[in-house]
Amino acid sequence: MKELKIIPVHIGIIMDGNGRWAEKRNLPRIAGHQEGIEAVRRTVQSAVKYNIKYLTLYSFSTENWKRPKEEIEFLFSLMEKNLIKEGENLHKNNIRVRFSGRRWELPSKLIEAMEYVENLTKNNTGLNLIFAINYGGRAEIIDGIKEIIKSGYRSEEINEELMSKFLYLPDVPEPDLIIRTSGEKRISNFLLWQSAYSEFYFTPVLWPDFDEKEFLKALFDYQKRKRKFGGVIYKK
Repeated sequence: MKELKIIPVHIGIIMDGNGRWAEKRNLPRIAGHQEGIEAVRRTVQSAVKYNIKYLTLYSFSTENWKRPKEEIEFLFSLMEKNLIKEGENLHKNNIRVRFSGRRWELPSKLIEAMEYVENLTKNNTGLNLIFAINYGGRAEIIDGIKEIIKSGYRSEEINEELMSKFLYLPDVPEPDLIIRTSGEKRISNFLLWQSAYSEFYFTPVLWPDFDEKEFLKALFDYQKRKRKFGGVIYKK
């Protein structure tokens, strides 16, 4: 087996394809979401195994409110139950669970589950597992600008460094690698500010089928990249 020599610190994943996975099997869309939870478990295990420090999972976007009401309610219920169910296990594995997005717009029971797991795991020092729920990159930037204005900063004081301090999770490093499943090749409003110099990996595999093997493929692909951050790499 090839050796992994370069490991991304922060990986973001756009978990796409639950609905198509279900449709291919003549199952209701909710079956795809249920199976997607298993892919989340596998991916978290892989992230721990390969010493990833931060893993952000795009769980529900600000645009997902356009979906049918029944599907949205099922998704929120599924998130709530699994957060409570998996909380103790995540805690035992020294995983810190965090959330990014406009949580105040979410159902109260889901918010309670989020706060429970967040508080339970807040002192853990292993993987930072971040669920982006009711998250949108544009919304995050707008919310940050509003907070900057409220804080009384003058226009000449506003720069990239200041803006970064007003994001939802300012202490989290920018993602080194963003993975999108299902074959789609777009960012879909995910970590717009933070992904300015991220590497992207697109796989045709639908999210419910994503496993350690696919996770490793992304890591090996990332290790081949030459990151220049807008500069030039000169050969000696």
